[in-house]
Amino acid sequence: MNWRFYKLALSMTHIEAIGRQLALKGYSADYVEVRLEESQTSRITYRGRELESIGKTSAIGGNVRALVRGGWGFVSFNNLDKLPGTVELAVKQAQFVGNEESQLAPVEPVVDTVSSQEKNPVAMPLAEKKQLLDEYNDIIWHTPRLQTSIISYDDSHKKVIFLNSSGSYIEQERSGITLRLTAVATEGSEVQQVGLNLGSSGDFSQIKGLHHQIEQMAQRAVELLSAPQVKGGEYTVVLDPVLAGVFVHEAFGHLSEADFVYENDRLREIMVLGKKFGGAELNIVDTATIPGLRGSYKYDDEGVPATKTYLIWEGKLVGRLHSRETAAKMKEKPTGNARAINYRYPPIVRMTNTYIEPRAASFDDIISDIKEGVYAKNWYGGMTSMEMFTFSAGEACMIRNGKLAETLRPVVLTGNVFTTLNNIDAIGNDLEMNQGGGCGKGVQSPLPVANGSPHIRIHHCLVGGR
Repeated sequence: MNWRFYKLALSMTHIEAIGRQLALKGYSADYVEVRLEESQTSRITYRGRELESIGKTSAIGGNVRALVRGGWGFVSFNNLDKLPGTVELAVKQAQFVGNEESQLAPVEPVVDTVSSQEKNPVAMPLAEKKQLLDEYNDIIWHTPRLQTSIISYDDSHKKVIFLNSSGSYIEQERSGITLRLTAVATEGSEVQQVGLNLGSSGDFSQIKGLHHQIEQMAQRAVELLSAPQVKGGEYTVVLDPVLAGVFVHEAFGHLSEADFVYENDRLREIMVLGKKFGGAELNIVDTATIPGLRGSYKYDDEGVPATKTYLIWEGKLVGRLHSRETAAKMKEKPTGNARAINYRYPPIVRMTNTYIEPRAASFDDIISDIKEGVYAKNWYGGMTSMEMFTFSAGEACMIRNGKLAETLRPVVLTGNVFTTLNNIDAIGNDLEMNQGGGCGKGVQSPLPVANGSPHIRIHHCLVGGR
């Protein structure tokens, strides 16, 4: 299907006609929704000195979800001409599995058009993007003792139309850019790496002018070859905004996704609203309402308006993230967190922009009374298992007598997320949001998100070392 026909197919008149069919044909379903999507992406990858791949792709398609007696049917498609039959197929699927009462939190129908605030980055010539990345790769390879490097650039632009049997009709456009660079240095059997991850909601200028940062990144990889390794044990640890943001997203944010909570008896016993998880200064937020962030939007993929959801307020658990179904089942309000990575998948509960709110302390205040501690920055790996986490910091240095001291090899932090939240005893005033990552859940990855934090101080944090 070419773009010209696709624009015609997605005209307001055509979609409204489909909406009337959903309402008037009398499908034996409690609820039906249709999502139509056109997306464009481009990607450039370097491995070492060489350009590994470069190209541009586009996709057109849609899906139907139907709810019958608590059971969902889901069908994706690439041919709009067969949409009525696709609706019938989704309804039949739902009828096969449904055996209880359907539950969806009520939401007012919405009719709205939301345009992207950024230019379409995919429309920029690939040659212009490659020229900038060539410059960055040359800078990396001017550094001696490098073994290899990786540069990965991605951008996207997506147009989505959503309509449902309740009367909603929503058009949305969104763009995104990510840039990830890694420099790997070796000496004998020693290997060290340093990375830099950035992103934007489509503003290409935000990844320009990084020449000095990339030079420093490559040099740090070499410097780490001769850096000492920390002695393992418990320390007072200060996390920079990048690592603290990853911590709050990976270790706590996923535990706040209501489908995970609802389906796990043990987690339901732990994640009780009102339970104390931190000090009075600790506030944790998830919201898609902040303009210009990769995790932001006006409506989620169920047509629910985005909200600002406090997960922790003054140290206590006060909220969680919901789809319409999980909100109804847990007798809570929908939060606008049902998201799908593309039309091939149904929406599930996902984070958006998740962060720790800033407080009053400066960085100097935070480290001033630490006799011996560790400052951990950036990250390049980690895992979580329920409330237990292990993260690898990308960089680290010692803190001695209130001052930053010698550079360390990257450290590993491990512990229980709830104990760690309670051990946060200082929160900085320097909130930063990291947009260079993507979230994975089930088979849907990487979903555009952002996470962030000010600098935070954690006492009694276990640091792995020699």
